[in-house]
Amino acid sequence: MKRLLIANRGEIARRVIRTAHAMGIQTVAVYADPDRHAMHVREASTAFALGGTTSAESYLRVDRLIEAAHATGADAVHPGYGFLSENAEFAQAVIDAGLTWVGPPPAAIHALGSKSAAKALALSQGVPCLPAYFGADQREETFVAEAQRVGFPLMVKAVAGGGGRGMRLVHTADQLRPALRSARSEALSGFSNGDLLIERALLRPRHVEVQVFADAHGHCVHLGERDCSVQRRHQKIIEEAPSPAVSPELREVLGRCAVALAQAAGYVGAGTVEFLVEGSGAFFLMEMNTRLQVEHPVTEALTGLDLVEWQLRVSRGETLPLTQEQISFKGHAIEVRLCAEDDHHTPHTGRVSRFTAPSLTPGLRFDHALETGSEVTPYFDAMLGKLIAHAPTRSEAIAQLAHALDETQVLGLPTNRAFLAACLRHPVFGAGDALIPFLAEHGDELRADLAAQHAPGQPALVVAMLAVQHAAAPPAASLAVPFNRPLRFGIDDAVCTLGVQELGAGQLRITHEATHGQTTHTAHVESLAGGALRVVLDGLQWSASAMPTPGGRWHVQVQGAGAAVEGWLTDLSHHPAQRAGGADRSRELRAPFNGKLIAVHAQPGSAVAKGAPLLVIESMKLEHTLSAPRDVTVDSLSVAAGQQVAPGQLLITFSA
Repeated sequence: MKRLLIANRGEIARRVIRTAHAMGIQTVAVYADPDRHAMHVREASTAFALGGTTSAESYLRVDRLIEAAHATGADAVHPGYGFLSENAEFAQAVIDAGLTWVGPPPAAIHALGSKSAAKALALSQGVPCLPAYFGADQREETFVAEAQRVGFPLMVKAVAGGGGRGMRLVHTADQLRPALRSARSEALSGFSNGDLLIERALLRPRHVEVQVFADAHGHCVHLGERDCSVQRRHQKIIEEAPSPAVSPELREVLGRCAVALAQAAGYVGAGTVEFLVEGSGAFFLMEMNTRLQVEHPVTEALTGLDLVEWQLRVSRGETLPLTQEQISFKGHAIEVRLCAEDDHHTPHTGRVSRFTAPSLTPGLRFDHALETGSEVTPYFDAMLGKLIAHAPTRSEAIAQLAHALDETQVLGLPTNRAFLAACLRHPVFGAGDALIPFLAEHGDELRADLAAQHAPGQPALVVAMLAVQHAAAPPAASLAVPFNRPLRFGIDDAVCTLGVQELGAGQLRITHEATHGQTTHTAHVESLAGGALRVVLDGLQWSASAMPTPGGRWHVQVQGAGAAVEGWLTDLSHHPAQRAGGADRSRELRAPFNGKLIAVHAQPGSAVAKGAPLLVIESMKLEHTLSAPRDVTVDSLSVAAGQQVAPGQLLITFSA
């Protein structure tokens, strides 16, 4: 293997490039038009333009990827994860083109890449599976009939693909048909395969997966388990190893089942066998992912191994570097997925106006493709990168990772950075008791705690307002006559008003009108390198950064006094006071993000109950339903199905 083409983008492409170059292997990056300036394109030995804007026009084009390999002299292809990584036809096309495929044999992908086929094979090996229907008859009537046998609640799942797409939880029979249609639509869009299965749903399990590795000489090992129970939309956002709930005895049984399943399929390469585990220790197969997982760094941290290096060595015919007895685990590792989404897990697009990575102290790793100026488009996944901490104990890993998130800055668009840090610091997660419903049960509490930090009068908000004012109009070095400047900013649904008197040399006197009376603060502001600001407020020191964004808002992040707070401020200082609340907005529904409008359920004149679906927008590979915020009557509809919509675009108006 001399030159490796990476059929992927972003942080996983950079990850593969790093190991390949360390092994003396040249690399080829491929890219769609929106990625022409991306970091993976610059870091590879050479690059090939696939053309197109969307995944379907670029990274899912088998013919263009094979053409890219031939045009650049590549002799091997690594698929990364997502896109075509679990596509047996792509694997076969690579092999037929005379290239080395860095992945399992096409037959193994067929046998295990389909959730249905994997369950059938698992049952033949004695691996426990939940009651399910995964037959060839895909008619709705068949699923309705089989659901009575399987029992409710049940899960509808896409047979192909992963990443939580095409999954719906169904509690009652009347929810089944809509769930089947929605899941099938999302599966067709994401994987070009609308086949589904249904299986009994466990409502409070853990999601535990086992990393396996096999070579072409009949050897297969497992590299321990990862606990991936903290999820939103059936997608993982926190993964750790080892699981806080898996004993050495259970680890051995899970590993034995995972290896048996892989060997029964003639597996070669890296794969992950995923299980649902109940508190009693009972476990059931979910599926097998026939690729490298997003969360592979936690296993690498725990074992000290490079799984991409193992992939490359195995693909060129070498035996596994270690036997099962030689594999050991050290310490605890936790990974969080940094995503372009808000605290309600709604994806967002935009430009990164400032990026600052945390200090990479020993044990900390940041796999990403971020830099100041990066564009996050609606055409690809919302994940921006992965931050991983490895420490001797679980509590130390949690503390290290939460602190690293506090230090990370991605300004210009919403991210889940602060939400992830809040999850890590939640006592349920700290105790190792987070199950799959963790966010469903504690998400509102986490969001409320974050919102409380934005309340008028909070020191962090005062610092944030000063940061915006300083960025917009730095204070004078000296003033003959100090004057009072009124500041009014909107944040969330609140308006905060301050009086700021500049005393010169960065000294400020601040007055704040609150319900309990007027308070006075003293502050000193000082510019730091890179556009940041140091604020000493009433003797306590804070660091702050503020960046303007389209639409007249400022994205602000402040840290200090034991807190790291992020928010979006709108400068209302020059607006009439009556406009500050934006009362008319309650009559409008606007697009929260970029995407394609794929369904319209509302029509002018129709009365819609609170929570009923109004529109469905497809963005970043997922379908998002926008529901009625209250009982409303639709006044006008400004868009139509099939239309591309932009953030803030008016979609529907409601009658008063």
